[in-house]
Amino acid sequence: MPEILIINGPNLNLTGIREPEIYGTLTMDRIIADVEQAFRGRARISYFQSNHEGHIIDRLHAAGFGTVQGIVLNAGAYTHTSLAIADAIAAIDTPVVEVHMSNVAAREPIRRSSLIAPVCIGTIAGFGPAVYSLAVSALLGSDE
Repeated sequence: MPEILIINGPNLNLTGIREPEIYGTLTMDRIIADVEQAFRGRARISYFQSNHEGHIIDRLHAAGFGTVQGIVLNAGAYTHTSLAIADAIAAIDTPVVEVHMSNVAAREPIRRSSLIAPVCIGTIAGFGPAVYSLAVSALLGSDE
């Protein structure tokens, strides 16, 4: 069974509490459980979250050479600031889909620029928690 790794960056551990008008009221535990349920029997979903840039890079490296079929990455604010995470994505073989629950193109100017988008196979943004399932589906292929 294919494995998809979801990696979340800084402050996403506070989803459901932090700025619910932007990110909603579902906790990340609930969002991940919903993704696991949606893909039960079709894919194994693993999850990692860190508020530390180096830990995210280490996890990308660990999963990036055939360990998993794909990676869903919500790098949080590191999306707009971390050339190091972009370099880590470029260095690995595993496809990465960038996701954002909010429509970053409609937010503050700094959030409209992504350093990681050019090295990801695609970006999904603005559909709330559904971005995670949409990305998993994209990584598994159109028949999912």
